[in-house]
Amino acid sequence: MTEQNYPPGIAYLDGRYVPMSEAKISVLDWGFLRSDATYDVVHTWRGRFFRLDRHLERFERSVAKLRMTLPFGRDELVEVLRGCVSRAGLEDAYVEMICTRGVSPTFSRDPRDAVNRFIAFAVPFGWILRPEARERGLNVAVSRVQRIPPQSVDPTVKNYHWLDLVAGLFEAYERGAENVILTDGEGNVAEGPGFNVFAVAQGRVTTPDRGVLEGITRLTAIELCAELGRPVDIAALPVEALHAADEVFVTSTAGGIMPLTRLDDRPVGDGRPGPVTRTLIGLYWAKHEDPAWTTAVRV
Repeated sequence: MTEQNYPPGIAYLDGRYVPMSEAKISVLDWGFLRSDATYDVVHTWRGRFFRLDRHLERFERSVAKLRMTLPFGRDELVEVLRGCVSRAGLEDAYVEMICTRGVSPTFSRDPRDAVNRFIAFAVPFGWILRPEARERGLNVAVSRVQRIPPQSVDPTVKNYHWLDLVAGLFEAYERGAENVILTDGEGNVAEGPGFNVFAVAQGRVTTPDRGVLEGITRLTAIELCAELGRPVDIAALPVEALHAADEVFVTSTAGGIMPLTRLDDRPVGDGRPGPVTRTLIGLYWAKHEDPAWTTAVRV
């Protein structure tokens, strides 16, 4: 594989910065063999990290829950992320930090014997829904595939267990949709591939309370609703309620707050982004200029 098959960007592993084409792990790493890993993604916009502290807190919690360890503390982690972005020469970047179980020096099957591995990289910012398509909104199908239940895999630990999501995506494509939402197996909405879901009905906003990653952009949307004095229910969200909603929007680091305007081949509301969604989108991007919510890449 040649270097042109890789996006521009810089990775950090084994104590050094390398081009993305040189960022490799062993095929024996349990992160590869068993999806035994956790990760987090923060983005930069116009040279500033957005909500960096929140992402770092979640990443550190996830590492601890999986009984892994990082090779250094918070300050050094921040400097590595800054190093990836600045060396890549990116203003708007998708910045990922990963901790894998690693490899056992003796090839033991005991996860306690493995030496954990930290990797980070920065590549150009990526979108679930590009800004020029925002007025059109997302066209999504609710899948018959059930999200992995929280009793099996803790969804608050960001992970690579995506086979249910991938199966749902193929189902959605076959139905003419561009993305998918999975349920919890009890008729309630769970989440989509890399995004949380919100419904707006009669002025109230609802987002699922279980079986989902507690996304940082989800948290941001909840906090922005509080600034607007708009109530948010973190509760079960039946699929029927999603279909009946006046507005639906999704949240992700890969695009922020995004309108969902078509669901299961039917328009949501009038088929256009609703007023609550529009207001939240404006506030979300305005916060990218707020020093209280952002951190400079270069200091």
